[in-house]
Amino acid sequence: MKKRMFLLYVLLSIVMLFGCASEGADYLDEKELEDNLIEDRADESTDVNPNEEQQIPVNSELPADIKTFDAEVVSVVDGDTIKVKINGKVESVRFLLVDTPETNHPRLGEQPFGQEAKAFTKKMLEGKTVQLEKDVSERDKYGRLLYYVYVDGKSVQEELLRNGLARVAYVYVPNTKYVDRYYEIQKEAQKKGIGIWSIENYAQEDGFHKEVIEEHVGNNEKTNNQPNSNTSGDCNIKGNISSNGEKIYHMPGQQFYDVTKIDLSKGERYFCSREEAEQAGFRPSQR
Repeated sequence: MKKRMFLLYVLLSIVMLFGCASEGADYLDEKELEDNLIEDRADESTDVNPNEEQQIPVNSELPADIKTFDAEVVSVVDGDTIKVKINGKVESVRFLLVDTPETNHPRLGEQPFGQEAKAFTKKMLEGKTVQLEKDVSERDKYGRLLYYVYVDGKSVQEELLRNGLARVAYVYVPNTKYVDRYYEIQKEAQKKGIGIWSIENYAQEDGFHKEVIEEHVGNNEKTNNQPNSNTSGDCNIKGNISSNGEKIYHMPGQQFYDVTKIDLSKGERYFCSREEAEQAGFRPSQR
C-alpha cells in the first residue's frame, strides 16, 4: 500500500514538472516573439521617421524619353560652342540647330550681341555638368561634336532662342529632331523684338549683318536730338538698360545723364517724353 502511494506521488510529481516546463517554454516562446516584434518595429522606425521630412526626388523638366549622358564643362568658347570633358578627353561641342553672333571670328570679327550671347551661355554652363543628347550625325566637318545641350533640366538652345540671342540655323537632315519647336520659340522672340530681333534685318537666313546695325545707329545719331512732331520737347531722354536687364531712363540734368551712353544694338534708345519712356517699360532714374 505504501509502495503504491509512493509510486502515485512520483507520477503526480512528474506530471506537474512537465506542466511547469511546458508553461515555461510557452512563456519563453512568447517573450522571444515579442522581442522580435519590438526589434522589427525599431528597424522600421529607423528606416522611416514619420516626424522627419521625406526627401522627394525633384521631377526633371526633361521628357523621360530623352537619352542623355553627362559631361563636365571645361570652358565656354562662344554663345553656341563649349568645351567639355568626356571620358577624360576634352572635346568641342557645337549646339545643334542654333547660331549665335560671333565674338572673335577670323573673317567676321565681333558681331553685335555676340558678347551678350557668350555671357548668357557662360552664366548658364560655367563650372557645371551638362547633359548631352545626340541626334543622328555626331560630328561636323570641323570635327566638333554636335549635340543638344541641357543643364538643370533646361534646354540651352531653347533658352538662347527665347532670349533673342540665337537664330535657328544650320538645319541639315538628318539632325532636325527639334527644329519645329525651335522655330516656334524663335517666332515668339521675333514678336517681342528682343536681342538680335530688336533691329530689323540684322538676323537673316544667311547670318548676321553687322552693316544693318551700323546703318541703323548712324541714322539714329542724326535724328535722336530732333523734336518729335507728336511731343513738345526734344528726343534727348536716354533709355539705358543695365547689366541685369533693368530699364532706366535719365533726364537731362540728372546725375548720370552725361555719363550714360546709348547702345542701340542692345535695345537702348532715346525718348522724346517721360510718357513715351514709361510706356516702353523704362522707369525714371532716382538721381
